Amino acid sequence: MDACPDISEPIDIADLQRKLMEKDAIIAAQAEQIAMLLVKVAELERRLGLDSSNSGKPPSSDGMKKPSRVKSLREPSGKPSGGQPGHEGKALLQIDQPDLVVDHYPEISEGCGAVLDTKTASDFRKRQVFDLPKPLPITVTEHRAHRCNCQQCGQMTQAAFPADVTAPTQYGSFIAAIVVYLLHGQFIPEDRLAMLMQDIFKVEVSTATIAAMAQKKAREWRELACAIGEQVKQAPVKHLDETGYRIGGKLRWLHVASTTLLTFYRTTVKRGDILKDIAGIIVHDHFKSYYTLEGIVHALCNAHHLRELRALVEIEQEPWARTMYRFLRQACHATNLARRRGVSLRPEFLSWLSGRFDRIIAEGLAFHEALPPLVSEREPDGRKRKGRPPRRTGHNLLLRLRDYKSDVLRFLTDPSVPFTNNLAEQDLRMMKVRQKISGCFRAMAGAENFAVIRTILSTARKQGWNILDTLTQPADMLSQKLRKA
Repeated sequence: MDACPDISEPIDIADLQRKLMEKDAIIAAQAEQIAMLLVKVAELERRLGLDSSNSGKPPSSDGMKKPSRVKSLREPSGKPSGGQPGHEGKALLQIDQPDLVVDHYPEISEGCGAVLDTKTASDFRKRQVFDLPKPLPITVTEHRAHRCNCQQCGQMTQAAFPADVTAPTQYGSFIAAIVVYLLHGQFIPEDRLAMLMQDIFKVEVSTATIAAMAQKKAREWRELACAIGEQVKQAPVKHLDETGYRIGGKLRWLHVASTTLLTFYRTTVKRGDILKDIAGIIVHDHFKSYYTLEGIVHALCNAHHLRELRALVEIEQEPWARTMYRFLRQACHATNLARRRGVSLRPEFLSWLSGRFDRIIAEGLAFHEALPPLVSEREPDGRKRKGRPPRRTGHNLLLRLRDYKSDVLRFLTDPSVPFTNNLAEQDLRMMKVRQKISGCFRAMAGAENFAVIRTILSTARKQGWNILDTLTQPADMLSQKLRKA
């Protein structure tokens, strides 16, 4: 049998207390570490649950797990799919004067098999085929500047060539317009564009020539682009947004300021280098630098709020988020109905909406205040933790909605303010398409040229101008058209 322990020896109380304190400290440190790891796990799980439908991530990042389109933020209109009554059709219609007529006659009778004479034809049915000539012809225009001898003084006088004819051989303005349109309008890379011009037009144009054509057009349009930017600044309501892209391997930013009829792009080194001297109302996605502007009225993009609320519903499953999500969509629907009818929302209804918004915020704040803190308020050694304790994502969103309530709900009271900032996001989407097709830029000059050309092309599209006509017209003529629009 084992010997019984000798309990007659004295126990060191101080040493026992020290060991217990060390054990308690280890347990407290482990508990703190476990809490921090749980927070990190929750954050990683949240990231895994984010996609383009519940966050600001682009649809291209969804991969094979792309969410179903039935989760679109748009409300069902109740209308059947397809063209609506009164919609202007775009069908290919026959014309009265075709360029070429090909007659087809039957050779033998279907009745007796006798040979038929074309002179016996009585009527016909017609079908028209619209096509391009193959290959597309290239027109070469030779300019001859003659010299004339004066009969009175004997002086020889040389005629001047047109201002745009500067070399012994060169490509015309329409070929340059096609090149710039395909390069910066359809984002075809330079090497593939050179092959396209050879295959379709039988024009051998080098990548250096393609780049030179774009640079020349950007120089011609630079002042016009700046004038468009000044018009956007003074517009009553404008949409602002920005996106990052790489120039020479470094992160740079493309900013857009747009209205329903104008678009202005600019490239900056820093994201916070926002447009200055703006007046009126700006719609944006709560980028803090916009709030440094003075004398500006702000309106926040509620499409961003809806995506954030959807993530809180699907991932964190916070009950207040579903209520706020429904409230914002119903408020948007009510506003759209009122605007279609040409009326404003009644003051008593606006007051009820404002109160309903406040009650949802209060419900959400109470929900988060009842939750345990993410981390302990004290360090493992008992000292009070410095700094503001971290908050959950939903808590931060609640505080933003509460503190910027007037900017969130501005669409209810001002008919000129839309519910979302989709206009600016759609104008920026073309940059992402360009990045996916052609990659980024090697130098700042190329990015600035791209911003100038896209400014004019996007504005022309909104104005309803023909793009190729726009690319062949002088900048001063475009400026005049813009002032008349």
